Amino acid sequence: MPPNRPKGGQKSGSKTKSMNILDEISQNKILLSDGALGTFLHAKGMTPGECPELWNITHNTEVKSIAESYLQAGSDLITTNSFGGSIFKLSQYGLGNRLYELNKTAAEIYREAAGKNKHVAGSIGPTGKMLLMGDVTEAELYDTFREQALALEAGGADIIIIETMSAIDEAALAVRAARENTECTVIITMTFSKEPNGEYHTMMGVSPEEMVISMKEAGAHIVGSNCGNGIEDMVGIVKAIRAIDNKIPVMIQANAGIPEFIDGKTVFRESPEMMASFIPELIKAGANIIGGCCGTTPEHISAIGKVLGR
Repeated sequence: MPPNRPKGGQKSGSKTKSMNILDEISQNKILLSDGALGTFLHAKGMTPGECPELWNITHNTEVKSIAESYLQAGSDLITTNSFGGSIFKLSQYGLGNRLYELNKTAAEIYREAAGKNKHVAGSIGPTGKMLLMGDVTEAELYDTFREQALALEAGGADIIIIETMSAIDEAALAVRAARENTECTVIITMTFSKEPNGEYHTMMGVSPEEMVISMKEAGAHIVGSNCGNGIEDMVGIVKAIRAIDNKIPVMIQANAGIPEFIDGKTVFRESPEMMASFIPELIKAGANIIGGCCGTTPEHISAIGKVLGR
């Protein structure tokens, strides 16, 4: 277990806001996160093969405008452009030596947009390496997650969100690295698929129940799910989490439906109104933070926000 630390986001003299997200949740407030980022980047001109994280340097105005779009839609929490900011992902673009710079800048952009009254979640995604296959060591994974988390905190993130995970060992190392080296609140979300029998598992066979047990042990403050499902299936995932733990805060970021490949394009069919219609059921199941993932837009977030009384 990680050592005892102050609640995330309360470091004296830091750039982060004074109100801790866990305090807000304890006051029974349902928080609104943001939506898709990659879709937005491509719409602003990013081409296939470009490094999204490099845009924090080369197109910082465009990146900031994405953050501002979600803030205007009502988001309480915005997520940095750093999903692929590990040494392994950045090295594919020859940018491994710029890990700290790219992640810190990502958080700085979003903190500037958010000011002191909104939360900035520093995004950490999977590395693409598998301990099971022996192509990486635990120490190597821990080190890259530590460096990424430190850079995001230095840039102004008050939350570290480890997202779209499927392997329990990699996710646990990321949570530990963030907890042991920063004072940020740590969120972990995994991506589940629905089995024919109605149960949910990640591509590595992890169930929501197993996620809760392992991620709490690693030190996560908040657990949940993102990507892979439309919002209706997320209700079942929240119920599975609540069946084993009715106290830990839960975050859900659903796709705008299951992606379909039509005429060479990826299409998401869930409209803002369709997604918003499931919010009462999602809240009843036990979700505390709700937002979007692939295919969602500021319009989706705004529609969800209206249900939440924004």
